[in-house]
Amino acid sequence: MNETADSPASASFWTGTRDAAPGITRREALAITLKAGAGLSLLGQVGGLLRGAPEPQPSPSAPSPVTVTLNINGAAHTLAIEPRVTLLDALREHLGMYGTKKGCDHGQCGACTVLVNGERVNSCLTLAVMHPGDDITTIEGLADGDALHPVQAAFIKHDAFQCGYCTPGQICSAVALIKEGHAKTDAEISEQMAGNICRCGAYGNIVAAVREAMQPAG
Repeated sequence: MNETADSPASASFWTGTRDAAPGITRREALAITLKAGAGLSLLGQVGGLLRGAPEPQPSPSAPSPVTVTLNINGAAHTLAIEPRVTLLDALREHLGMYGTKKGCDHGQCGACTVLVNGERVNSCLTLAVMHPGDDITTIEGLADGDALHPVQAAFIKHDAFQCGYCTPGQICSAVALIKEGHAKTDAEISEQMAGNICRCGAYGNIVAAVREAMQPAG
């Protein structure tokens, strides 16, 4: 016969009184079951160790610093940095050159563009230790004293920026683009500058600035 909530056996479970089984209450039986389950779990863990299950390994320590000398904007800078430090982080965090911006940190926005041996490079995607002896130019190194680089002057003239966050990377990329000599039309300028995103949408002004900077001085 099934027990009901009003049956004596059911009441004995909730009150802890003895039921039909002599010598043990249901509460005591439940405690024994829980202890047995914990014991089986412990035995399973021990069995796993005996079967050669891998033990937790400590986290690897940070790599030892290495010394690298970088030629940036015509000056040598010797740094003791971890080999995994990107060129972007070396510039910003170790040398205090904050003109180069950290955007996506995945090489997709172009905000971190610098020139390495005259070529545009996403500094977030390259390690600093890969560039000893290279000629690195950042936005801080384009002007000649108080005289702006022609691209910088053109960006100001054509209002080719709004918030200005992407502007250093845009200017560095434009300097390399002009040197490459591939872009002749507005469409080609847009295509060649596609790796530099302007979230404010000043693309028309950027193209106009690059087009003017491309013209020979006269």
